[in-house]
Amino acid sequence: MDRYDLLILGAGAAGLAAAEFAASLDLRVGVIERARLGGANLWTADVPSKALAASARAAHTMRNADRLGLEPVAARIDTARVWGRIRRIQHEIARAQDSPERLRQELGVEVFFGAAHITSNSTVDVAGQALDTRYILLATGSRAAVPMIPGLDDTGYLTPETLWELDRAPTSVIILGGGAVGVELAQALARLDVTVTLLVGERHILPGEEPELVDRLETLLRAEGVMLHTDVSVDQVEVGAGGAKVLLGAQAGAPGSWRARDILVSTGRRPNVEGLGLEELGVELDPRGIRTDLRLRSSVPCLYAAGEVAGRWHYTHAAAYEGARAVRNMFFPGRTRGAYEVPWVVFTDPELARTGLTADQARSAHGDAHVDVLVQELAPTDRGRADGAEGILELVCVKNRLVGAHLLAPGAGEIIGELSLAIDQGLRLSDLANVIHAHPSLARGIHRLASGAAAARAGRLGFLVR
Repeated sequence: MDRYDLLILGAGAAGLAAAEFAASLDLRVGVIERARLGGANLWTADVPSKALAASARAAHTMRNADRLGLEPVAARIDTARVWGRIRRIQHEIARAQDSPERLRQELGVEVFFGAAHITSNSTVDVAGQALDTRYILLATGSRAAVPMIPGLDDTGYLTPETLWELDRAPTSVIILGGGAVGVELAQALARLDVTVTLLVGERHILPGEEPELVDRLETLLRAEGVMLHTDVSVDQVEVGAGGAKVLLGAQAGAPGSWRARDILVSTGRRPNVEGLGLEELGVELDPRGIRTDLRLRSSVPCLYAAGEVAGRWHYTHAAAYEGARAVRNMFFPGRTRGAYEVPWVVFTDPELARTGLTADQARSAHGDAHVDVLVQELAPTDRGRADGAEGILELVCVKNRLVGAHLLAPGAGEIIGELSLAIDQGLRLSDLANVIHAHPSLARGIHRLASGAAAARAGRLGFLVR
């Protein structure tokens, strides 16, 4: 039996990043995938949802062109064409980047299709074929978690995965869940003339984010036609006349009901750990997935886990980072670092980006007296006025050291990386004043706040120049 250096279970973001890095080390690598290469990122998550958002943004810009001195026009929307564009993009990426041929021919990675079962610390079975290996990386991802609501199973509900199997968008939809995915889909579908009702169990969407930014985003969503209902509980689902779905429950304690042609459930994720043989090997699990240490190693030393199956972060960029990090820790164990900073973005329009602590988290950890929260409105900036863009930047500092950053702005995801690096490197806010930010740009908001902090520090040392 041939021996591999590394077998990777799952060919999504984590698995593919790990395979590419391991192949560059001249290791013998095998990837095992039960469906299609590319994983959720390509087929059911980032790629289709961002392609949908791009079409929706174009329609929104057309109907609101008067903000930019142009005649507004109503877009003629055929969501079948939108769905067709999404599929074309997916298949283009699959052919160019996420194909078995590329892994085999360009990288020398062997690809196996089928359900994998780990039979020992060094053996994996794929469709009856036994593969021997030094290390195993579990990168099997996650799937939609569906709440147990009486009647829901009888409705033919959608999830963020099955939505893309349709030929076109629903005419009307109730979205259950106020997390990033539910909010992104709610805005995009509403901009494409779908009647959208968003039901959220919490008092606000995106719990855990900075309240002021969330409040602004909620106001924007409602202005764009999303029927947003918070503090909602759903007790029962029925199928009404004409196939309409009727949800019965309560809002803020008062009885409520909501009706739409379809239901889209976006209430969280569940790790794909079943059927792999993990329990037999003694791999420790918890409700979020496979338990690992900071090296991404499971309770069985030769088994590592990366991405959503490990339950830390549900972001493609974090999964890809962890996939490469796991390989580094397998073969270069002395290189291990501690905790790592992960920024995240809700890809609404404008985008909501975050890295580090919220203001409340910082106060809880360091005390009120040591925490400063600096706020910069982006609409009055030169770029904000030129683009007709609104937004807000909020920086959280502890003794002038940046510990958190929150941004609601167009392209926030393109800006947050600088702030994530600053937190990771332990920089002071005044250090960012030395970074020359191009003008006009929304990132100049960072420079304004940083320069203010630097000026305040210089003022305290003014006696030196007298």
